[in-house]
Amino acid sequence: MINSTPQVVTIAGSDSGGGAGIQADLKTFQARNAFGMSIIVALTAQNTYGVQDSMAIPSTFIEEQFDSLAADFSIGAAKTGMLADVERVETVVKKLQQVDFGPLVVDPVMVAKGGHHLLQSDAVKTINEKLLPLATIVTPNLPEAEVIIGQRIVTDQEMIEAAKKLQAFGTQNVVVKGGHSQNKEAADFVLLASGEGFWMSAPRVATANTHGTGDTFSACIAAELAKGAELKEAIIIGKKFIQAAISQPIFVGHGHGPTNHWAELTADISIK
Repeated sequence: MINSTPQVVTIAGSDSGGGAGIQADLKTFQARNAFGMSIIVALTAQNTYGVQDSMAIPSTFIEEQFDSLAADFSIGAAKTGMLADVERVETVVKKLQQVDFGPLVVDPVMVAKGGHHLLQSDAVKTINEKLLPLATIVTPNLPEAEVIIGQRIVTDQEMIEAAKKLQAFGTQNVVVKGGHSQNKEAADFVLLASGEGFWMSAPRVATANTHGTGDTFSACIAAELAKGAELKEAIIIGKKFIQAAISQPIFVGHGHGPTNHWAELTADISIK
């Protein structure tokens, strides 16, 4: 029975306000019945108004966290979030190459809701060249995808082309999230390593409580992979989970509030 419980790790930054980052990931893991653990790469002073300050963790201590977990646990999947800068990205890449934490979900976190930069601009090239080739799946929103591929994305066809360009960096599977688009529904395009592509759509919800949506979506995928789900199934469950977390609101703070991590899974999405 030792290490038989599904285990998943988040490699990311801490959100003192609890709505995003490590805290959102751990809440999502728990909600999806996977045991969550963390490797903290950065700290933030943060609330629903935004990020007031951030501080990177020393790389040697990040390495020690990796080694500590690898020595004891049987981790079935991992995800990355806020990685701060070139040094921290390179440290995480080096350690991921040394350990076996299962499938890797990369959420290329760049900017917080309030506009605070969570990734230094010169680290984007390092992510493209060194982290994305290690990823089982990458889950950028439209602004993040635009930065990675270096061009604007407006139309559905441009989202499809962006997914292909992201895949060319070496990541096997891609979800380009359409929450920032002007479309009537929040539609995400998925491109799998097999060449299969499909859209996941859900009704938009009029709310300011969307803090941590990207973290929660990617964390749900990681939790499902750790439990042994097929990737396509894990992605669809992730969409259902984040739609539920947005559409079944909780009310915390005065600004961009968090999503509801104990929401009941919704069927209110379409796949085509």
